[in-house]
Order: sequence, then C-alpha cells, then structure tokens
Amino acid sequence: MAILLSCQDLSKSFGSRPLFEGLSFGLSEGERTGLIGPNGAGKSTLLKILAGAETPDAGAITPRRGLRLGYLAQQDRFEDSPPGWSPRDEILRALDGLGLEEHEKERRADAELAAAGFADTAREVNTLSGGWRKRLAILAQSARRPDLLLLDEPTNHLDIEGVLWLENFIDTFQFPFLVVTHDRRFLERVTNRVIELSKRYPAGHFSSAGNYSRFLENREAFFDSQASREDSLRNVVRGEIAWLRKGPRARTTKQKARIDRAGNMIEELSELEYHNAQNRAADIDFTAGDRQANRLIHAVKIEKTLGGRRLFGPLDLTLGPGEKLGLLGGNGSGKTTLLRMLAGQLQPDAGTLKLADGLRVAVFDQHRAALDLDMTLKRALCGNGEHVYYKGHNIHVRGWATRFLFRQEQLDMPLRLLSGGERARVLIAGFMLRPADVLLLDEPTNDLDLQSLEVLETSMLEFPGALVLVTHDRYLLERVSRRLLALDGRGGSGFFADLSQWENWMQESRAEIAPVQAPAENSGPSAKEARELKAAIRKLESEMQTAEKQVSKARLALEDPAIAADAGELAVRQTRLEECQARVNDLFERWSALHG
Repeated sequence: MAILLSCQDLSKSFGSRPLFEGLSFGLSEGERTGLIGPNGAGKSTLLKILAGAETPDAGAITPRRGLRLGYLAQQDRFEDSPPGWSPRDEILRALDGLGLEEHEKERRADAELAAAGFADTAREVNTLSGGWRKRLAILAQSARRPDLLLLDEPTNHLDIEGVLWLENFIDTFQFPFLVVTHDRRFLERVTNRVIELSKRYPAGHFSSAGNYSRFLENREAFFDSQASREDSLRNVVRGEIAWLRKGPRARTTKQKARIDRAGNMIEELSELEYHNAQNRAADIDFTAGDRQANRLIHAVKIEKTLGGRRLFGPLDLTLGPGEKLGLLGGNGSGKTTLLRMLAGQLQPDAGTLKLADGLRVAVFDQHRAALDLDMTLKRALCGNGEHVYYKGHNIHVRGWATRFLFRQEQLDMPLRLLSGGERARVLIAGFMLRPADVLLLDEPTNDLDLQSLEVLETSMLEFPGALVLVTHDRYLLERVSRRLLALDGRGGSGFFADLSQWENWMQESRAEIAPVQAPAENSGPSAKEARELKAAIRKLESEMQTAEKQVSKARLALEDPAIAADAGELAVRQTRLEECQARVNDLFERWSALHG
C-alpha cells in the first residue's frame, strides 16, 4: 500500500512535560486506523500536528504530494457561523474549493444530509443538540472526500444510537482515516489497524494490524516478549557485573570489547525495566459485603413521571448477588432517576420498591459531586490519618496513592488541580474502601484511559454483589452485563440478552412509530401547549449553546501553557471551568425534563 503521510522522529512537549519523543510511523492507503493511549499521551496534539494545526518541537511530517487532508477537532466551531446558518449551508461551504459545479454541490449536500438523518436541513445550526452538531461536523469533513481524514473523538456527544449511526456511516467511507477514540466497541467494528501511543513502548508507540481484538492479542505477545527479554538479559548482566567486579585490565582489544558490551547490556536492561514498569494501570478492586440474601432489591410495577411525562413503568426488577445489569436509554429517558430509586434516594410514584434490611449501596456519580475540590489528594485518599484499612490490612497512603497511579509529589495538591481522569480514580479509591452489597455505576468510564478501563472491567466482573451499570462504552457493557434493561424515553422498557437484541428492538420500535404531524394553528389548546413546549425547548437549547461556548473558552484558558506553573491562576481558572460546566449540567437536566 502506498504511504499517504509519514512522520519521522516527532517530539512535542507541553510546558516542561514531554508528551512524546522520537515518534515515527506512516499512514497508508486502505488503512482505517484507531489511535489510542493513556490520558496525557498527546493523541489530540499529534492529530493537530498531522493536520498542520500545530508544529512539532522536533521531527518532520512528510505528506504525499497533493495530499488532501480532512480534520475533525473535538470541539466544533459552529459558534462562528452567521445568524440563520443551516446544516445545508454548512455542507455547501465545506464543498467550496473542490471544483464542483453549483448543481453538483447542491446534489451532494442534499444526499449527504439525507444519509445522516437530517430531516430539517434548513434549521439553524445553533439550535441543534450536541449530538446533531457532532453529526454535522463529521459530515462536513467526509463530504469533501479527503485522501485522509483525521478524527478526534468523533463519538463525543453521541448517545449509543448516534454511535451506531456513525459506525454504519463510517463503513461507507472510500478513503482511509485515523481516529482517536476510547470506544473499544467502535474500534472493534471500524478499524483494521490500531496504534497505541504510550511511553511504555521503546519506540513510543505500538502498531498492530487488525481490529481491537487482534491488537490486544498482539500487545500481550509483545509484553510477554519484553518480559522474557528482561529476564534473560538480567541473568547475562548479572554474570557480566560479577566479571567486571574482578577488575579485568582493559589492555586487550577483546577485554575492551567485552567491557563495552557489558555497559551496553546494562543500559539496555535499564531501558527494558523502565518501559516494562510503565505497563500497569490503576489497581481497582471493589470490596463486597458478605450478604447472601437472594433479593437485595425487589421492585414490583414501579412507575415514575417527571414534568408530566412518564419516564418508565410499570417496571418489575429484582437484583440479587452476582447480578450484572446494564441500563440503556437516551438522554432524558430516566436512567439516573431509576438509579436514585435503587439507591433508596427517591420513591416511585406507584408500585412497591423494597430494599433488603441494612442494604449497603455504593453510588458512583458521573458528575463527581462527591468530591471536595479544596481537599488535598492525601486527605481525599485516607482522611486525616496516614493509612487506609483495606481487606484486613493497613496500607500507607503513599502505597495507596501509587496503586492509583498518583505521584508522591501530588499528595499535597488540592483536588481541583487534578485532571478529570485523576479525580475519577480518587472516587474509585473511595469506592474500594466501602463494603457494598450493590454497586450503582453512572458513567464510571468518563475520563478513564484504556488501561484503567480494562482493570475496571475485570473488577466489575469479579464483584460478587449486585451491579447496575450505565455507560456509553458498549464494549464494557457487553463484557460485564449478564442482561440489559432499556428505557425507550416514552415510558416503555424491555429486558435483553445482549446489545444486538436491543438494536433489533430499537429498529422495530422506530418503524412502528408513525410520523408526528405538526399541529395546526386552529387545533385548540393542544396546539398552543405544543407551541409553548417547543418555544421552551428552543430557549433552553439556545442557552445551552451559549453555556457550552463558555465551557470551551474556560477550558482553553485553563490549558494555556503560559500559566502551567502558576498554581494560584490554575486554581482560579479551574473554578471558572467548573462553574461553567455546572451551568451546562443544570440546563441539560431542565432540557431533558422537557424533551420527550
């Protein structure tokens, strides 16, 4: 296959911290490549460098002559669109400069929008939800038919149905692409090559032909080979060190060569030990109680209505030890509400809900509300003491912090200076110390890299109590869940054995729903109510767009390298980002309550 683009010895640092060094690889025709790696490895930065949006500190990018690149950033730029700008306007603008006749541009734009499911192509872009804006951003790049498309987290803002659409859509691409994503099921379905960017590899990355499953197999073989090489080399080095300690005189050429060779082997062993030591993730292991009751939670015909709209019910549900239940549903379908009921925090409007006496329920909050961001990492991990008590043993806070990949110098830092992934690990550390009969996990994978996701998955599978999981990570959902409960957002629900069964059910449900006709102006009170509801939703969506712009600006301000060493300014900007995000969350909850 002909190489489209290659990079040689790329290096890039963020402030004083190197993201990657000496990175070299190529992208070829026919390749559908997934780019993965731990948080902070520099995946998004690498995509910007490949796209020409940033320059490397060292190294070179060599594209094929005349290569036409497409680039999808994590954040769209629709806020810069003029008033009244529509999805059709956006696609037509994307097609400029390709040498197409006007009628060809219009025909392609209409066909692309129809394929992506845009029913109202004249609707103003700024009124679209985050998911539909993401679809439009993807469409604007793919419609240009680039020689190579770079996609940075294209599944962000998409619910499971949106991700299924993207999988089918991306399967129609006639051009190669490089995609950054944490969605393992997505990688499994759409890629034929996976590259992991990480300092644990001698070359700074590991490339594997095939899908994600094949990558896991090849990576495991590589690590086994590295470990064997380390063991073998250590034995040889041990002998060479014993020889060197005898003080050989470096007079002969043969002796000089052996001394040099021993030095090289010692250096190689040191490198191997360093890289193999990086091959670890947060050591996550949930603590279970000793309860053996057959029914931990028993619900009979429970119902819940919010804002005059029925979320679910009547619903029957029983959870016992060993139950692993995946909970599915679109935004506003009632998943979080149901979790609150199962936690005993909310009562149903009808039906009966019984929790076993003395039931211990642990809840993982996707909004990270349980953390006091002014608290130091040390206090968050172990309170006012120096040790934590875990599974019958006292563990010093330094060892406990290391278990979750924290550096010792971070112990005295306030939580507000930690990344989202680091805060997630703090919450998981607290989870581990609380014996529980039932775990309720609401989007636990947010901000976790793939290494930590793999350990989290294993811990869930080994947890002997009952577990309810809400996640957009379908790979995790399929691996962990023994059955699925889906809420359709219209009051209905159903149990399924796996995701494919649920997908078939969703397709059948959509086919049965008749198109909703717009109410006539003279149709009486119901038409007035519909107009008022539509106006309220539009108003909230407009406010959400403004709030999301403020979040983007606050995030860019926080990531400014110029203030990377100013702890005080970092704290101020982190607070501002959290305030903006809280505003978005509040508006989203109000929007979910109104949006059927």
